[in-house]
Amino acid sequence: MSDAVQCADGSSAAAPPIQADSVPYAVGCFLASIVLFAAMDTLIKFLAASFPVPQLMFVRSAVALLLIGGYALTRGGGVASMRTQRPLAHVWRAFAGLISMGCFFYAFKHLPLADVYVLNFAGPLFITALSAPLLGEKVGWRRWGAVVIGFGGVVVMAQPSSGAPTFPVLVGLCAALFYALSLLTVRGLSKTETATSIVVYLLLTTTVVSGALSIPVWLAPTATEFALMAAVGALGAVAQVLITQAFRRAPPAVVAPFEYTGMVWASLFGYLVFGDLPTPPVIAGAMVIIGSGLYILHRETAAAKRSSAV
Repeated sequence: MSDAVQCADGSSAAAPPIQADSVPYAVGCFLASIVLFAAMDTLIKFLAASFPVPQLMFVRSAVALLLIGGYALTRGGGVASMRTQRPLAHVWRAFAGLISMGCFFYAFKHLPLADVYVLNFAGPLFITALSAPLLGEKVGWRRWGAVVIGFGGVVVMAQPSSGAPTFPVLVGLCAALFYALSLLTVRGLSKTETATSIVVYLLLTTTVVSGALSIPVWLAPTATEFALMAAVGALGAVAQVLITQAFRRAPPAVVAPFEYTGMVWASLFGYLVFGDLPTPPVIAGAMVIIGSGLYILHRETAAAKRSSAV
């Protein structure tokens, strides 16, 4: 779901000039990527009922690495595009991405799809909250207020007083936290590193580490089950390409709000495949979190315009 946004944020390739007719194309690519990610997450939840999380992470990462890495190295600059000036930053970014992926997979196994998507929407709140201490960016009181209100929506969704198990919710929040840390690292990496190196080093790390973790718990899949696992990686790879195209053809402020359409697809797929429907607290929490995220996006866009005008 979120790793494609990391790819887009980390792209250092020169984007083509933004034209009026490119915006519908960009929005279309972004919407298509959201549908593919929702389908991928549905398969992850389906397979997680029978297979350990490390095994699913390994197949997903390995397939994506073969597809994206192969394409990037043959048509995206070759080996030269993999040169790096900041190897330790790549290690930290990969570490954060690995934890985020593992936590998301665990959350998919134990929570309805829509619930996990609501928790994922907390990622922009974490990014805003952490950008001040980690990057020294100025965050005004309005955005801080939106962060506090947004996390209030998480509390509403989690219903801590209802007696429901909260551990999967906390794991989902942990996934959103490390997703935010990964994106903040990409902001710094994109100044000196190529998009190819940022993406491929992440996939390479997750493949190696999850592969090692999956050895003691590996369960032999049938041909059909392995095909579904491979489809997870293929869907993620194609969605990653689409979302990168979207961010190259239109400003992030134009396409980013459409990420919340994922809630619709998660609810639809969750109902059709698993019979899950979002509960009223989840819907209420989602509305609060989405509203806070859109307000933060609005304020950051306004601040960027003021900075560019100076």
